[in-house]
Amino acid sequence: MQPMIQTDALSFSYPVEEGQRRTTALDNVTLSIEKGSFVVVLGHNGSGKSTLAKHMNAVLLPSGGAVYVEGMDTKKEELLLEIRRRVGMVFQNPDNQIVANVVEEDVAFAPENLGVPTAEIRRRVDDALAAVGMTEFTRHAPHLLSGGQKQRVAIAGVIAMEPECIVLDEATAMLDPSGRREVLDTVHRLNRERGITVVHITHHMSEAEDADRVIVMNDGVVAMDGAPREIFSRVEELQALGLAAPDTVELLRRLNRHSMNLPLTAITVDECARAIFQALHGAEGK
Repeated sequence: MQPMIQTDALSFSYPVEEGQRRTTALDNVTLSIEKGSFVVVLGHNGSGKSTLAKHMNAVLLPSGGAVYVEGMDTKKEELLLEIRRRVGMVFQNPDNQIVANVVEEDVAFAPENLGVPTAEIRRRVDDALAAVGMTEFTRHAPHLLSGGQKQRVAIAGVIAMEPECIVLDEATAMLDPSGRREVLDTVHRLNRERGITVVHITHHMSEAEDADRVIVMNDGVVAMDGAPREIFSRVEELQALGLAAPDTVELLRRLNRHSMNLPLTAITVDECARAIFQALHGAEGK
């Protein structure tokens, strides 16, 4: 099967003023994102994760190497519209993505610009709002919604384009915990029920627990790449990259320093609690 997104020796440097040193944001990055997968990209500020995200639907174009969306080269201008239809972006600040005074009009904005017939737009808007659980807010003013609700409307606007992939570029960074949960639940459901490929850029380690794959960026290169349990159990490597392991893993690790033998792969709260209970229960039975 052809990958959803593929980068081949991708390099990128931002323009600098004359006399300043040119810095490389991405350096020879080669990745393949499978269709239907849920991938989380982690990294500290300046690691290159958001720059990578912006290459996935040609917001940025490579300085070197190439990016392909279902085999389409993002550098080919004639393919730009189709690439952006297939890969939708949701950015950090939901207020910057709201373009209309009514929720349904905001969701309809992108399909209208694509020239979609009116009756089809109505169907897409209704379907997209239902998909993100915002049907009851169809006629609401977006500026009166919570942060999490605004991001769900932004996601609905992307869904209305009927993409095959959604890239969330720090889309939960400005939200409170309940808002982050709303957005995560929404994109996980879209991935699970509709098979939409999701690439989630974040600095919240806990948001990677249920991903199929975790990619860790550092200084413009891929530093780690694997399943969440495998990545998060490598605590020292994460710390060397300026990242903290999830609280659950850190708790297990500290308990292991006190002669317990707990698996660092128990990354969710339930798994962590179960592992500790079983270890204590086993100890009491001896």
